[in-house]
Amino acid sequence: MPYSITILGLGAGDLDQLTVGVYRMLLKAEHVFVRTNDHPAVAQLEQEGVKMTFFDDIYEKHDAFEDVYREITSVLFQKASSDHIIYAVPGHPLVAEQTVQLLLKEADSRGVEVKVAGGKSFLDEMYTALKIDPIDGCQILDGTSLKKEHIQIRNHLIIVQVYDGFIASEVKLTLMEKYPDDFNVAVVTAAGSAEESIQWVHLYELDHSVTLNNLTAVYVPPVDKEEMLYRDFEHLRGIIRELRGPDGCPWDKKQTHESLKKYLIEEAYEVLEAIDDEDDEHLAEELGDVLLQVLLHAQIGEDEGYFSIDEVISGLAEKMIRRHPHVFGDVEADTSDEVLQNWEQIKSKEKGNEHRRSLLDGVAKGLPALHKAYDYQKKAAKAGFDWDEVTPILDKLREEFDEWKAAESDDERRKEFGDMLFTMVNLGRFYGIHPEEALALTNQKFYARFRYIENELSKEGLTPEEASLEKMDQLWNQAKENL
Repeated sequence: MPYSITILGLGAGDLDQLTVGVYRMLLKAEHVFVRTNDHPAVAQLEQEGVKMTFFDDIYEKHDAFEDVYREITSVLFQKASSDHIIYAVPGHPLVAEQTVQLLLKEADSRGVEVKVAGGKSFLDEMYTALKIDPIDGCQILDGTSLKKEHIQIRNHLIIVQVYDGFIASEVKLTLMEKYPDDFNVAVVTAAGSAEESIQWVHLYELDHSVTLNNLTAVYVPPVDKEEMLYRDFEHLRGIIRELRGPDGCPWDKKQTHESLKKYLIEEAYEVLEAIDDEDDEHLAEELGDVLLQVLLHAQIGEDEGYFSIDEVISGLAEKMIRRHPHVFGDVEADTSDEVLQNWEQIKSKEKGNEHRRSLLDGVAKGLPALHKAYDYQKKAAKAGFDWDEVTPILDKLREEFDEWKAAESDDERRKEFGDMLFTMVNLGRFYGIHPEEALALTNQKFYARFRYIENELSKEGLTPEEASLEKMDQLWNQAKENL
């Protein structure tokens, strides 16, 4: 029969919180190993003659808790290699006790039996002290590793291990990303004991207005104001579902994938405009409009039983991990060019089973013509169909211009003009210039200069229709100098 480690829970407060069974086991034990002597019940147990060894000195040796827990675990397994031992921890052994998890995980490989004899969790006393029912939805999170993406603001939230000002500061900053700065939170210390303390403070006061120790936890109530849920993705998803529901908006209910196509394109171009204007506030708004289109399409897919936003997100997450093996795997890519090369190779393997007649079939059919020309040329260039220097491109442009001048019909002129544009795209691509971006900048410049003409004419009581071409040319040249 292997030797064993029996793990007991000391509860969250004084001796009165011990269960009868745990209390009897402690009194009968010849010796007890205790994770820390910083616990209300320890002094009382010593007075009753319980002999204990503490691991507090190990905390002083290491900078990281992981190393502390690892050494405590190693010592316990060493002791248990030749004897049955008892190990006591605060609270319940299976609540927020990393050493216990390590012991359970490694028990078989170490040839030691690990038994959990129970104890009273601090959570029971927290529920009583705060008068909350966890069935309404409750999260228990570790303050030393708190991340905002783990927080569900519609649940009761209890954050444990907030035992000093540094951790409290980190917890405060993380919570401020989800809650208002003046949101009321409770700092609960020694719940259920004679020293129980509950102090309600504004979130921004969390790290400088209360006393913290290893018996401290922070309680954050559920959010009940709708405007505070506006940052919650599931709440937004619910809004879209309601808009398309039986009692929703008539316009939203009648939309289809086909009817929404034009709006997605419009919103995408408005995002580009906000980027060109370097207007971050406008950009955030327009990105929201694009997200609205994504959610509407996803809700239509869910209504029709084909897919939901969950499939959209899952597919995207899986694709990002698969196509970034240099981040999530063992592939090396130190430059953006190497990243793009890997990306194309992975895409090629993914699309290997698709029937394509041409390398160019991968270019989206709905792209604007200039953008599509750029992508066609880029695809062809990867197959080696490209010029190595700019001179032949310039010669080709002159050739196309001469052919355009020689065209005798509207149809010929249209075709030759397209050939000129296509060659111009090639010229821009040689210099790393995207035609859509370049033309967008020129459009912006034209708009600004023409507005200058309109404003100057209005000062004289004129409109562009009333002004002469010579007058507008003069103002145009002024605009060039000023804008």
